[in-house]
Formats: sequence, C-alpha cells, structure tokens
Amino acid sequence: MSKLMKQGFKQHPFLLSVEDICQYLQTDTSNGLPAPKAQLKTSQYGPNALEGEGGVKWYTIFLKQCSNAMILVLVLAMALSYGVRDFIEGGVITAVIISNVSIGLYQEFQAEKKMDSLRSLSSPSATLIRDGEEITIPSGEVVPGDIVQIKTGDTIPADVRIFDCMHLECDEKILTGEAIPVAKDPDFDSSSGDELNTGVGDRLNMAYSSSTVTKGRGKGIVVFTGMYTEIGKIADSLQGKKRKENRSLSRKKYGLMQPAKGIVLRTWDGIGAFLGLTVGTRLQQKLSKLAYVLFGCAILLAIIVFGVNKFNVTNEVAIYAISTGIAIIPESLIAVLTITMVVGMTTMRKKKVVIRQLSALEALGGVTNICSDKTGTLTQGQMVTRKVWIPLTGLYSVEGSEDAKSPRSGTVHFHTLEEKAAQRDRQRSVVGITFEETTKPAPKKRPVTLIHEEKQFHNTEEISMVPSLEAFLQSAALCNIATVRQDRDTAVWKTTGDPTEVALQVFSNRFDLHGKSALEEQGWQAVSEFPFDSSIKRMSVIYQTPNQSAYWIFTKGAVERVIDLCTTVGINNTQQPMNDALKESIYQQTTNLAGQGLRVLAIARRSTSGPASDRSLAEKDLTLLGLAGLYDPPRLETKGAIKECTSAGIKVHMLTGDHPGTASAIAKEVGIIPRDGVGDLPKSTVDALVKTAAEFDGMSEADIDALPTLPLVIARCAPDTKTRMIAALHRRQRFAAMTGDGVNDAPSLQAADVGIAMGMAGSDVAKGASDIVLTDDNFSSIVNAIREGRRMFDNIQKFVLHLLTSNVAEVTLLIIGLAFQDEAGISVFPLSPLQILWINMLTSSFPAFGLGRELPASDIMKRPPHDSKKGVFTWQIIADMMVYGTLMGTLTLVTFVIVVYGPGGGDLGVDCNRALGETCEQVFRGRAAVFAELTWLILISAWEFKSLRRSMFAPDPRTSEEYRFPFFKDIYANRFLFWSVVIGALSVFPAVYIPGLNTSVFKHKDITWEWALAIGAVVIFVAGVEIWKAVKRRFRLFIGEEEVRQERKDLDLRQGFFTMARTLSFGKVGRSRSQLANAQSPGSEKTMVGERVEGEDKV
Repeated sequence: MSKLMKQGFKQHPFLLSVEDICQYLQTDTSNGLPAPKAQLKTSQYGPNALEGEGGVKWYTIFLKQCSNAMILVLVLAMALSYGVRDFIEGGVITAVIISNVSIGLYQEFQAEKKMDSLRSLSSPSATLIRDGEEITIPSGEVVPGDIVQIKTGDTIPADVRIFDCMHLECDEKILTGEAIPVAKDPDFDSSSGDELNTGVGDRLNMAYSSSTVTKGRGKGIVVFTGMYTEIGKIADSLQGKKRKENRSLSRKKYGLMQPAKGIVLRTWDGIGAFLGLTVGTRLQQKLSKLAYVLFGCAILLAIIVFGVNKFNVTNEVAIYAISTGIAIIPESLIAVLTITMVVGMTTMRKKKVVIRQLSALEALGGVTNICSDKTGTLTQGQMVTRKVWIPLTGLYSVEGSEDAKSPRSGTVHFHTLEEKAAQRDRQRSVVGITFEETTKPAPKKRPVTLIHEEKQFHNTEEISMVPSLEAFLQSAALCNIATVRQDRDTAVWKTTGDPTEVALQVFSNRFDLHGKSALEEQGWQAVSEFPFDSSIKRMSVIYQTPNQSAYWIFTKGAVERVIDLCTTVGINNTQQPMNDALKESIYQQTTNLAGQGLRVLAIARRSTSGPASDRSLAEKDLTLLGLAGLYDPPRLETKGAIKECTSAGIKVHMLTGDHPGTASAIAKEVGIIPRDGVGDLPKSTVDALVKTAAEFDGMSEADIDALPTLPLVIARCAPDTKTRMIAALHRRQRFAAMTGDGVNDAPSLQAADVGIAMGMAGSDVAKGASDIVLTDDNFSSIVNAIREGRRMFDNIQKFVLHLLTSNVAEVTLLIIGLAFQDEAGISVFPLSPLQILWINMLTSSFPAFGLGRELPASDIMKRPPHDSKKGVFTWQIIADMMVYGTLMGTLTLVTFVIVVYGPGGGDLGVDCNRALGETCEQVFRGRAAVFAELTWLILISAWEFKSLRRSMFAPDPRTSEEYRFPFFKDIYANRFLFWSVVIGALSVFPAVYIPGLNTSVFKHKDITWEWALAIGAVVIFVAGVEIWKAVKRRFRLFIGEEEVRQERKDLDLRQGFFTMARTLSFGKVGRSRSQLANAQSPGSEKTMVGERVEGEDKV
C-alpha cells in the first residue's frame, strides 16, 4: 500500500454532491471512465482486494508435504538406513526427501496460486459503464471513478456513492450488525451531519463493499476500493474462518459436555486436515486415504520380511524391509494429481468455464442430464421485437433487422385487422419456412418506413401514429430500465440492460420522441417501481405525468399473468371490457406468436390518483395495450452441442420462463424435442415431452416417477420447479447439471450435482451457490466443460493405473524374492531401495505427468457418462493393475532367476545387500538386469495405457481410420509423454555403467548379454497386455450398464438429430426475410413446406 496512491476526499463522499465527486475522480455518470484512465487508476490504486484476503500460505503446504504418507515411509527408511550405518543409502534417501518436499512445495505452491487466480474469475463481479458501454468484470478490477450498476442479488464491489436508484435496499449487517436491510436514497440530505456524527448505516446515499442488494436497483460512483473501504477498515476481523457445527467450547450455550466434545472434534479436524483426509475434493481425500492404507501395507510388508527372517533383524534384513516399504508407495501420485487438476482448470478457463469447486472437475465427466435455461444460453440473448399486436388495431412487424441494438436497422410493416384475418403469418420467424394454407393469399403488404428520416431508407409512406400505438410505445419505453443511445463520435448504437428490455426499448426508439429518454425529457418522472419477480413473472413502474396532474402504472410480463389483472382492452373509443371471448382471442394470438418462436410479453397500464406502495393495489384493473413478440435466435453452435450430448448419452432439458409455444418452437429448432410427426414415439412419451410448470408442480412425486420420460421442456418455469426437477432426476439415479442466473436459482444450483452459474447475466448469489461459472453464458461451453471433465477423469485413471501397476510389480518381485536366501539365511533383494526410489521418482513420475496431459480421445463424447459413485477405482482399473503388475513382476523375477541361477549357478553370495563382495558378482548383474527391464516395462506401459481397451498400436479410432499404421503418429501426439519415455529409457545406461554410482549407490554392476533378457521381456509384456485388452474387447469385460444401454440404443429420443434446419444469426435472418418477401409476393405463392431458401437447409 505504501507505493500506491492514497484514496481520500476533502470530505467524505456522502457529504459531497455527485458533480463534485465526478469532477474529483474525472469520471462521467453517463459514459463512465475511459478504458485508458481505468488502467491508469489500477496502477495508481492497486487491485480492489483486502490485504491478506485468501492467499496461499507456503508453510501450510510445507507441513502438508511433510505429512504425506509417502514422505513418512521415506523418513522411516532413512532412519533405518542410518540405524544400520548404511550412510550412503541414508544420505541418498535424505536427499530424496529434501528434494521431494522442495519440489512438491514449489509445484503445489504454484498450483495453488494458479487455482486462486482462476477462482478469482468467478468471484463476485461488477457491472460497469466504461466508454459508454456496459461491461462485466471481476470485482477486483474495479477502480475509483467507475460507474457501477447494481441490482437484486448483487454483492456491492466497493464503497459506492449512489446517484440513481429505485427501491434499492442493501443488507449491511456485516458492517452494522443490523439484520434489517437499509433503504437507499440518492437525495439523502447530509447538510446537517458530518462523518463523525453520521454512522455508517445512516449514510443513505452510500452502498458499501461486500454488502448485498436485497431489493431494487441502482447506479453509483465507486469512491473507495480495497483497504480504504469500510469493510477494509475492519478487515482483520474478517480473516478468520467459520467453525463447523458442534465445534463450540461454550458450556453455557450447549451444555456441560460441549467443551470436551468441541475439543475432540477440533482435534479430529486438525489431524484430518493435516493428513489431507478431510480437506480437498472427494478424489483427493480418496487418494490420501489410499496413501495411508499403503503406508499401513508398507509396515505390514516390513513385518512379513522380519517374520520370514524369524525376527532376527540384522542390518541386511532391515535394508530388505526398507525396500519393500518403499516399493509399495507411489511417491509422485499426489503431485501428479495436483498438477493435472491445475492444467484442467487452465484449459477450461480458455474454453470460457471457470471452476469454483475442484470437485466439479471430477463430477463433470459423470453428468447424465443437463437442465438449461433458454434465453442467452441456448439462444444468442440478443432480442429483437419482431411483432407487436395491438388489439382492435393490427399487427406491426419488423423486417430485415441485422443489428439488435439499432432502432434504425430494418423496416416496420403494418397489417390491418382485415389483412391479418385473411393472411396468417406466412413466415416462421425461426427458420423462414412457410405454412400450407387453404385460404387465398392476401394482397401484397404495403411497406412503411420509420418516422426517422435516414438516407438509407426509401421514401415510402410513414406509419400513422394512432393513439393505441402511442400508448403501447409509451408503456413499453417507461416500464423498462434498459437504455438505448447513439454514440456521438462513432454513430454506433449502444445499449445497457436486460436483452428483453433492450428489445422493447429499441422498438420504442424506432419512432421519434417515444423512447424513454425522450419521454423523461418531456417531464415523465419515475416515482416507484415493483421489480420483476420470477414467481409472478411481471414488473410494474409508476410514473407521474409531465403536468404532474396524474400518475400512470405501467406493467409488462407473461401474458397469462398480466391478462388476469386486466379489466379492459384498448383505449379511447376502441376500449372494450375484458370478457371470456376477448381473452380467448388474446390467448390465441399469443399462441400464434409463440408458435413462431417468439417470446411473448403483454403490456398494460392504468391511471391512478397517487402512487401505490402495495404491489397488489397497484397491479389491478389494468388496460391491456398489446402483445410484443420478441425473437431471440438460437446460437449457431447450440444444435451441434445438443447432438454431441446425445452421442455422449446426455439428455438436455430446457427449463424456461417463456410461453409453452415459444419454448416448444425453439426446442424443436435446436433439436431438444422432435418436430410434429417425427419419430414413432408412444403417446405417453409425447405427452411427457413438454410440460408447463403448473402441470409439473401439480404432479405428485409418484406421478412424476411414473412418467416414461421426464419433460424435456418445462415452460413458465419457476425456481421451485427447477428444484423439483433435480429431485426427480436424482430419484432416477441420474447425475444432473443445472444452470441458473437469478437469486432464486441458488437452491436448485446447490441441489444439482453440478451447479452452473452464468458469468455475464448471473447474480453474485447464483455464482456463490454454483460449482462452475460460464463466462460467455453459452450452452456449448457446458459441453466443452463436460468433454474436459471426461478427459481429466480418463487421464487420472491412466496415471493412477500406471503408478500403481509399477508398485504391484515391485512388491510382487520383492515378496517372492524373500525366498532368495544366502548362506547365512538372509533374504537377498532383487531390487535395492535406491533402485526402487529411482524407478518410482524418476522413471514413473514423468510418464505419469505425460498421461495427465493426454488429449481427449476422438470418441470421448461418443460413450456414456461414467458412474460417479464408483469414481476412479473401477473394477477395470483394479483388474488391470493386478494383471499388468503381476505380469511385470513375474517377468522381472524370471530375469533375476535366469541371471543368478543360470551362469551363476544359484550362488547368492554373502552380505550382497550391503556391498559388492567377491561372491556377489551374479547377484549384482541380476539386479542390473532387473532394474533395466523394470524401467523399460514401466515406460512402455505408459504408451500402452494411452487407451485402457484399444491396442497401443491403434489407440485412437480417428487416426486408425486415417492411417494404416498410426502407432508413431499417436505416440508422438503427446510429446511430453513421448520424450519422457525416450529419455527415461536412455537414462538406464548411465545408471548401469557409471562406476561407483552403479555398485555403491544402486548396488548393481554393468551387464552385457543380460540386455537381451530385458528386450525380450518388453516384447512379452507388450504381447501380454495386448492379449488382455483383446480379451476385454472380445468378451465385453467391464462394460457398464450405461454403456450396454447406449449400445442397445435404448434412448428413443435422439436429441439434436430431429431437424436439419440451420440456425440463423441476425444477419442471416435479415437477408432471408427480404428474399422470402420477394418469393412470397402474389404470383409466387407456390412456396411449399420444406422448400429451400437461400442460406437455409431443407426441412
């Protein structure tokens, strides 16, 4: 902090005017900070973070490294070596311990720092205005002078001076201790107070860092960041961690026995955390437990060695015990896992996925069902108001709009009621196909332009501004918090706000003097707001008229939720009372628009004598003004991603707040459900495909469980519906991922096996409840994350198998080797302790790292999800480990027997465990042969384990199809693994031939003809592994239930394969509409369903 500029004002910002603060911080409430100035302020003031916040402590990692079971075994081996006065071996083991701890400390420290930096990307974010653009950045990048926008569910990123808000309330109990939210007032009169006499909670024009918005929305100027915030001043008290339940030592609160109980549980927590048994992911805990089980096995093996030697623990016996103890421990396992996870997190970050919980890395590969929102995830989230239907007036449609932000892109057409009755919408908004009709075509539509006079538009007749249209535009613009403006310098249109509201605001701005800014300049003044509530699916605002003579309540929302509040339809002389027939016709129009893939909203209003404080009193006796149909095209990549999910055995469910017709149209377009008449599905299955939230929530658990398939589309979805859907999937033993962005989505995100929050549109509450965050809100990023999760799971299995196979081989060799006893009755080990350390630390470690970096197999998304309950240690892994380890151990044992009992005649010498004596020639040569052979077998096994079932010579189906002999291409694809194997194989020669190193350290000597045995063993081992893989393939061993079901094509619904229509971007939509309009002029009405339009595929 000493090198950074201090943050301060002549008076506290709550006492200053907004103009003074803007002038001091060189900012602007409309455009915010320019990007270069924001970068300069970052260097001046530093990151917006508390000192000591989070962070990685090196000494914690150091203690963790020292408590590792592998290190503990080495420490025991070191002690035994010094105890028997084998100082060379003891010194080498000491050096190995120091280097292992040092390397582990460095690797894990760097890995944890990398993880922290990646996790910070999913920390609370801030929505800012910079350069006139709305952007979302991590809270740590906020600087003084930034213009911040906050809404319900957001965490305040810094101390902010509020200058505009609507019903804004913040939970500030973290600062004040008061549980009641504080209502904010930008016009708070601070003239009678000062900083000392006005408490933090009483400064109503300030919002404070780390507090949460519980209600409303607002804008403010960042005045303090980091340690200069109010929370920064008390940061020391926030660094402690919350204790788990029942850890209190209070006798008063919890009874007489609580102190003893608390001490025991705290002690257990400390031991568990120290040993890694209660912290980390499930896989990390499982591997830590495995390490300590192996530690116990090492002690057991040492006891066996002592027992075979009748507990006559001489120096030689102790050294043999050291060998067996070291042999069973995979020293590099935890380090390989940690680095693999960091690489996985980094890879996912590049694919727009931020991992908040490491457990999500393990869980992603097991996902069987994805429950996704529609808007902005499956679709582009760039809406255009495509149709506006005004009762008793007609239909307005926007054609050729290629820029969702520009009010001057495209043309507006008007259809009278007579035209509408004669000619239904002949073009479907989503893909531009036509409907077959029996009615005669209506006359050609008369194109009309906007009131805006622009050179690019033709001189055609203007739209008549009738009162009903004016009332609709006024309501759509004012019941709206989005902004639309044109940059003065670049003439580019810029917007802020929710895409739905932006679309309505853009439509209102198509007509002069009817946008929100123009209306507010005329004198319309916002008085109150009832924000959008997902449970009732509507929002309302109250405005005072320019002459201040009356108030108007404007409401927009889901059609069925607004119509029920309306008593009349239309205005002035066209107004009619709402009745069942009229309501039915409105619903029919809603269905027509929704069937075209449009999101339909109802707009209504009423006048009132004064502002209402109660929502139920305000939202009643409304007048329906019209319906707006908003088009949000599917993302170009969505359809392919859904196909990929189907191939991977994953079902996709769309849970959306849209009308059932809209939801079904988009779901059909992207392939979630079949088009009408596609497939030969039972009626019960067809009926279950699409449900409304009311229908789904009205069913009992038994009714839901009796459905042949869970709904693939749930429309008008409420937060509670999402939670019920997750519960239903769990009852079917499914492993579910759920997306969410709102505050109310937090329960379903926590209930899901993998909670996925939206990084761009998501609230901080949703992000806090999630496991991963999508930085681009894109459905295809979920599929990318699942692919990466599967890759990581596969690679973890591969390197775990590789490391444990070598341990099984070494233990097999040493335990059977107990039978090799010299003249003194002492067992002679076929491998020395330092040979084992060399193999485990150097030979095995680098190929294991290489296996952790393996690219995903080409068929990784063509097989079903793995069973998340079984985890990494499946029966296939256990069986492979035993088969390969036993084969490896047997081959090395046979080699030792051939060398010692062949030319050596079975002479095991005297005291050959300690040094090279006159009678130890053949034993030392045998050890060298075993060392070289085991090294090569372990290295070649790394290439074999690139695929657990396919041959090493053709591990990837894709390259097998492209090349006749793809072996060299496949093994060179992973260059780290390739060079690890090659260099590891060559390192055997100096270890065998360097004088002194061979006899004194490794206790072996140079060899000649024995190399043939090692080479022959490699050939036999490869043949054995290939035979075992062939047996697994031939007899379909270890094929799980899911895979069997997949191969039987038990999934009747092939999502993503129902349609061949191409998803259109805005540009394509605009072009195809003009082409379609020409094609459908009178005289060209022969266009039939499925006829090709340029830029689209046949349907």
